[in-house]
Amino acid sequence: MADQRFFKRAGPFTLGQLAEITEASLSDASVADYMIVDVAPLADAAPEHLSFLDNKKYVAQFRETKAGACFVKPEMVSAAPSCTVCLVSKNPYRAYALAAQAFYPVPTAVAFRAPSAVIDNTALLAPDCFIGHGAVIGAGVKIGARARIDARAVIETGVTIGDDSVIGAGTYITHSLIGNKVVIYPGAVIGRPGFGFAMDKAGFVSVPQLGRVIIEDGVEIGANTTIDRGAGPDTIIGQGTRIDNLVQIGHNVQIGRQCVIVAQTGISGSTHVGDFVMIGGQTGIAGHLTIAPGTRIAAQSGIMRDTTPGAEIMGTPAVPIKQFMRQTAILSKMADRKGE
Repeated sequence: MADQRFFKRAGPFTLGQLAEITEASLSDASVADYMIVDVAPLADAAPEHLSFLDNKKYVAQFRETKAGACFVKPEMVSAAPSCTVCLVSKNPYRAYALAAQAFYPVPTAVAFRAPSAVIDNTALLAPDCFIGHGAVIGAGVKIGARARIDARAVIETGVTIGDDSVIGAGTYITHSLIGNKVVIYPGAVIGRPGFGFAMDKAGFVSVPQLGRVIIEDGVEIGANTTIDRGAGPDTIIGQGTRIDNLVQIGHNVQIGRQCVIVAQTGISGSTHVGDFVMIGGQTGIAGHLTIAPGTRIAAQSGIMRDTTPGAEIMGTPAVPIKQFMRQTAILSKMADRKGE
C-alpha cells in the first residue's frame, strides 16, 4: 500500500466501476457494488484491496491472497481463492496500471510563480503553469498550459514546452522544441552540443552543432539522461517513447514512436531507430546505423550493423538470440571438455 505521506489516494471505487475503467470483466457480476479502497501486492492485500497476477511465478501467492479482487488472465480464474473476485483481462498488468492511475491520479499543476525564479520578460508563460523555486526561464521561451517547471530547472532562450508537460528539478534544456504531456525527470540535459569535431594534427576543430532536439508528445525521459542536439539535422524523439535513466543519445539520432530504451544505453550519432523498438540496458549502438521497426535488443548488447524488422538480437557483436544461445552452449561444452 502506498505511503499516504507521499501519495494522495482517490476513490473508493466499486468493482463495477473498476471493471469499466480497465475494460475487464467480473467473474461474478453479482458483486459489482463491492467497494475497493486501494491497490496492494498479492502477499499484503486485504479484503478491501485490489491486486493482480500477471506472472505464473506468483500463482502460489495468488492461491493464498486475501485480496478482495484481483486482475487475472482467463486461464487463472480457477486458481483464485474463494475470497477473491476475479477481474478478467487478457493483459492484467495493463488493467492494474489503469486501476492504480484511478486510485492515484497524477496531481495537476497549480498556477504558481516562485519569487526566487528568474523569468525573462520576453518569455510567454501560460497563466496556469507552475514555476518552481530557483528556476531560470530565458528569453523567448514559451511554456504551455498546466506545464510544471520544478526547482532549479534551466530553460534556455527560445525553448518551447507544450501543455501538461513536466520538467524535473535541476534539468537543463536548450535548443529544444518539446511537445505536450512530456515528462523529463530531474537532472536530464537536453540540447547540449553534439560530440562533433574534425581531426587535425594541430588539434581538434569543433563542428558547430546547428540543429535542435525535437521531443514529440507523450515522451518520458529519465533522470540524468542526456540528449544532444543535431549538428544540422535535428535530433528527434518520437511520440510516446520511454527513455530510462542515464541514457546517452547522440547528435542527429532519430528515434521512432513508442520505443523503450533502458538505462545506461548509448546511441551514437546519426543512427535511426524505427517505431516500437525495445533496447535493453547497457546496450551500445554504433553511429550511422538503421535499427528497423520492431527490433528487440537484449541487455548489454553491442550493435555494429543495421537490423531487419522484428529482429531479436543479443551479444557483442549482436547476433540473433537463438544463434547467441547456441554459441554460448557450444563454448560452455568446450570449456567443460577442456577441464576434463
